[in-house]
Amino acid sequence: MTLYPKLILDALSTVRYPGNGKNIVEAEMVADNLRIDGMKVSFSIIFDKPTDPFMKSVVKSAETAIHTYVSKDVEVTISTESKQAARPEPGKLLPQVKNVIAVSSGKGGVGKSTVAANLAVALSKLGYKVGLLDADIFGPSVPKMFQVEDARPYAEEVGGRDLIVPVEKYGIELLSIGFFVSPEQATLWRGAMASNALKQLVGDAKWGELDYFVLDTPPGTSDIHLTLLQNLAITGAVIVSTPQEVALADARKGINMYQNDKVNVPILGLVENMAWFTPAELPENKYYLFGKEGTKRLAEELNVPLLGQIPIVQSICEGGDNGTPVALNEDSITGQAFIELARNVVEQTEKRNAEMAPTQIVQTHK
Repeated sequence: MTLYPKLILDALSTVRYPGNGKNIVEAEMVADNLRIDGMKVSFSIIFDKPTDPFMKSVVKSAETAIHTYVSKDVEVTISTESKQAARPEPGKLLPQVKNVIAVSSGKGGVGKSTVAANLAVALSKLGYKVGLLDADIFGPSVPKMFQVEDARPYAEEVGGRDLIVPVEKYGIELLSIGFFVSPEQATLWRGAMASNALKQLVGDAKWGELDYFVLDTPPGTSDIHLTLLQNLAITGAVIVSTPQEVALADARKGINMYQNDKVNVPILGLVENMAWFTPAELPENKYYLFGKEGTKRLAEELNVPLLGQIPIVQSICEGGDNGTPVALNEDSITGQAFIELARNVVEQTEKRNAEMAPTQIVQTHK
């Protein structure tokens, strides 16, 4: 049997691309590199994106079509091409970001998102270029806390790739899954789907040059944390807890996750949130509602820095609800506390980077 291009293309014209219903020849998805060598056939199929969900099924259907309509003896080799450049490999994501800071907590309800949002604002107030990623896929709060709930990020072509342009507020670049889902509906996603969405927010976004990239991670330990750890070179983790023992027990688990031999992410320090209650009319008074200095004692026990103690004041709640983080007001008690926290995070980050520098130089010369 003699093979010729029209015979192959006629077979391929029976294969339809599910995305638009057209056959792959009509849709100009068959590249012009068709090669025939006896009973061997090779060619490429072109997709818009390297992550096309129909890629495997279309390739399999094309191979089946040739075996069905030409001959089952044809040896078929099909490669794939993409009109859009592929996402960088893990470890090479965010090349223009200097430091990636993961803000974590062992459990929910300790104010982790409040700390992450205000840390980002405080770092910006200190003059750094900052990005904030709301990685809490199932409970995104950044849109509310920055009063950008109606924002709808758009895509922009950069270097052959369509990248999501982050929303900017208070000089901070922001992205959250909350921009893409209805706030009234629960996000009922399995782990793999949530992880893929997070990969897009990290690797398919136009983050640009940043001094600090703050990650507001979900509470606890989960697939989301593993996705972040596998895809990003995290500079260090900031662990948030309240002083009470039940929160500290879970904080230990969060710390253990980062210190695991397979993860090995430095703990920059602990933040004691809701350290005490101070009434606005009695700023000198401190009422220890959740115990006294429990996080401070844990930091001493683990020999890690206590980065800050954040008091409870009504303005924190109000600021989170109306989209004006309290760190914007540097003259307030909490504003000063978050500025101090930011300074300590910078100090620990620079110390960590200085410790890593000699190792990197040695590895470079090997």
